[in-house]
Amino acid sequence: MKPPPHPHGGASTLFALLSLSLLLLRLLLRLRLAAFRDAALSLNLLARLRLRPVLLRLPPPDGAAATTLRVWCPSTPSTKPPLLLLHGFGGDAKWTWARNLPRLCRHFHVYAPDLVFFGAHSRSSSPLRSVPFQARCAADAMRLLGVRRYDVAGISYGGFVAYRMAAAEARDAVGRVVVMTSGVAAAPGEMREMAAREDRTVEEALLPKTAEGLRFLVRRSMHRPPPWMPDFVLDDFIQLMCVDQREERAELLQELLKNGAGFDPLPVLTQETLIIWGDKDQVFPVDLGHRLHRHLGEKSRLEIVEDAGHALQLEGADHVNKFIKSFLLDERRIGPVVTVAQK
Repeated sequence: MKPPPHPHGGASTLFALLSLSLLLLRLLLRLRLAAFRDAALSLNLLARLRLRPVLLRLPPPDGAAATTLRVWCPSTPSTKPPLLLLHGFGGDAKWTWARNLPRLCRHFHVYAPDLVFFGAHSRSSSPLRSVPFQARCAADAMRLLGVRRYDVAGISYGGFVAYRMAAAEARDAVGRVVVMTSGVAAAPGEMREMAAREDRTVEEALLPKTAEGLRFLVRRSMHRPPPWMPDFVLDDFIQLMCVDQREERAELLQELLKNGAGFDPLPVLTQETLIIWGDKDQVFPVDLGHRLHRHLGEKSRLEIVEDAGHALQLEGADHVNKFIKSFLLDERRIGPVVTVAQK
């Protein structure tokens, strides 16, 4: 699949690598560890994985609003099958897929956007905050990139967007679907009830303002959270990832709780679908994975990873990478199967 033309691509990539190298040194000297990690992730994508960021101006949904989306795209054409990766609320594309991109880029022509209102570059003046809006933006981006047919994988919030694309906005473009630990099968009222049972609001939980709040989110999302989470590192991450466009993301959350994927009732996908879940998920219980599997029927398969929480792509990275590769490349026919992967 050929990416958009990029004149002077070699020179611009070299300049970006030099700039990022200097930034890494400056951040290390200042001990801004989260910002250092962010720059290191960009350097890894550019230099090792040969992915480059492309900023796309999308068709306005209402004829006036301006929307831009940043997508990490392959720098060179290949014969690998295209795969669209959609992140959740925990971060942007780089942070979410850090443990998956090295393996998946070996087998797929990967496209990893920062969804609208995530990251420093994906923005919109549109008042729309719905999952259908996100799905339309992702579908428009793939069309602008010249990708006519692709598979899609989404985790958590990205799973809602992936499901919506496959059922509506990109139904004719999406081949196979991977939904990871996403409550798409829960009715909006049920999600509101789950949120109400928490001891803090959904905005406080998913968009923390303090080190204590981020520590709570990490422990809620992971079955085995990092043992060392000092406040200065967490505060740095909050400034990096949770401040900019906070109000817009809070509105995304409220819209998600109100309308879910925007379907009533939830349609059955025509595409073959892989569902992956962590058995220790505290955000969307594994029962929702079984429910989605039953809803989709014989064209779906459910894989459960033991001792993994909601941040499945990190805690169960090896299993997730293996399942995605097997499902999208190695298998030609699936049935109503449920398996459990042990660590």
